[in-house]
Amino acid sequence: MSINSFIGFIAAFGLFIWSIALSTDNFMVFVSASSFILVVGGTLAATFLGQEARYVVIGLKAVGSIFLPQRIGRNVMNKEVGRVITWGYKAQKDGVVALDEELKKISKDPFLAFGMEMILSGYAGEDVRDNLYRMVDSTYERNTVPAEILKAMAGTAPAFGMIGTLIGLIVMLDSMGNDASELGRGLAVALNTTLYGVILARMIFMPAATKLIQRHQINRFRMELLAEGMAMLADRKNPRYIQDRMNSFLDPSIHYDIDKQLKK
Repeated sequence: MSINSFIGFIAAFGLFIWSIALSTDNFMVFVSASSFILVVGGTLAATFLGQEARYVVIGLKAVGSIFLPQRIGRNVMNKEVGRVITWGYKAQKDGVVALDEELKKISKDPFLAFGMEMILSGYAGEDVRDNLYRMVDSTYERNTVPAEILKAMAGTAPAFGMIGTLIGLIVMLDSMGNDASELGRGLAVALNTTLYGVILARMIFMPAATKLIQRHQINRFRMELLAEGMAMLADRKNPRYIQDRMNSFLDPSIHYDIDKQLKK
């Protein structure tokens, strides 16, 4: 589980509930089934109307994925550099054909497998880089579609909150002639829809979209780093040259050092 995401979620809703507890003893004034149905149902309906259903479902499932741990961290980047350098030494010693064994080990990673297949097929480094970067761009665009849908839902939810408020105000004003004492109660119920819409947008949909995009940006960076390494492997570059080139992409604190690894 992603501890940061979990703590942020608990803190956001905890502060919301705490502020209510400090303000009033009548907690039920913030509960309105009709407001919830209008905001949630309206947001979903509008999203399914404007987006392909398959991607909407994927986007909704992605909200839960933000609580899963991020697999690509700083140490992973360092290890990726080390892996490419190890391949460089193996190719330098036994030829590129020796990397055929590595292809079986990385078969579950489509990106690495694609790059290795091109190297084994004799592609030039520039061609390997060009094809891998094209794959990087297409993968990133495809993966960020659910996040864009969540952004759209973040914009739709407050709109339906306002619609619900307007409906509540119309109903309230229509009944004022009968009992003006109900004005305050009716206004409170009417404003609940706006509250629900803002909560959905700013505490669920937008944070989830932002985190998803950030994670895909990290994955994109990893793929670009590996694309450079694979291109240099195809060009039969010296392992130390590969190290320096790939390290130029990384924070100095996580640079890979061949000499340190050889001393171990």
